[in-house]
Amino acid sequence: MPGQRLRARGAQTNRAGRFERHARDALDDGWDIPFAERLVKTEVRLERPRSALTYNRSPDLPFDRSVNPYRGCEHGCTYCFARPSHAFLNLSPGLDFETRLIARPGIGAVLAAELGARSYRVAPVAIGTNTDPYQPCEADHRVMREVLEVLQAFRHPVAITTKGALIERDLDILGPMARDGLLRVGISLTTLDPALARAMEPRAAHPARRLEVIRRLTAAGVPVRVMVAPVVPGLTDSEMEAILAAAQAAGAVAASWIMLRLPAEVAPLFRDWLARAVPGRAAKVMARVRDVHGGRDHDPGWHRRMRGEGPWSALVERRFHLAVARLGLNAALPPLRTDLFRVPPRTGDQLTLF
Repeated sequence: MPGQRLRARGAQTNRAGRFERHARDALDDGWDIPFAERLVKTEVRLERPRSALTYNRSPDLPFDRSVNPYRGCEHGCTYCFARPSHAFLNLSPGLDFETRLIARPGIGAVLAAELGARSYRVAPVAIGTNTDPYQPCEADHRVMREVLEVLQAFRHPVAITTKGALIERDLDILGPMARDGLLRVGISLTTLDPALARAMEPRAAHPARRLEVIRRLTAAGVPVRVMVAPVVPGLTDSEMEAILAAAQAAGAVAASWIMLRLPAEVAPLFRDWLARAVPGRAAKVMARVRDVHGGRDHDPGWHRRMRGEGPWSALVERRFHLAVARLGLNAALPPLRTDLFRVPPRTGDQLTLF
């Protein structure tokens, strides 16, 4: 609404999603609204989940199943490739994505039923691949904690990706699972510049705080991969070696990188952010993005969408491999164990003699 204020938000607009037939404009009707009510606040709705596991057949992803405790993400990262998923809910990939969230309490019981089915075949499950499981609202709703407790009971392998410091709360579960070879964590670190991180990832943990998370996870025996993701060409690509060195010093044992991609509604949102936050670099950044994606804002082709092509992409790839070799971050992590999987006994089950 005219006169409303935004505090620590990545998007500044709320354009309708691509499936909407109509666009809507907010108009001030002249009524006097108290100033305090003009701040755009986060709204969390609850969903009763009917399924927990989501399967994919993408040939360029290292997992075939995932769990999403939340829809939308309050971290508000301007570049987030998951923003278009809000359009499937008839919500905007803009401000709605970071202010109108959906929590899924009860998903633990649904997940337990799916894992306990006779037809289930165990393989690592990924969490944090769409929206962050440790975004701020997890402190109140504890849906991720619910999921972890089920995975621990089933001794099920899991890989977690996050920018959130709240992951430290669950070290009592993460540490034992990691020691059994059932867990690894990826910490996404886009920049070491606090001002840039604040503008680009407004409600995610401070870069120095993420490095501290790596230290604490490592001390608890959790193998951590630093994820330089996304690399924003012309803006953050110069920091790659510094990010990798800082993460290695904090205890990371592996590394990966992903090139910025701007699918569907993300592209105009990111261009708006560039013009507002770094106007002097906006044209350069978008020119580099198009260079690595074949002249487009986004190339959806398998095996190209995460890396891009051309000389700029090749240069980043080369720099990454040289840096991880020098820092010892290029060792392959052992696969997560699947042989420990078990369906825990339930009330009323026949007990075994041995």
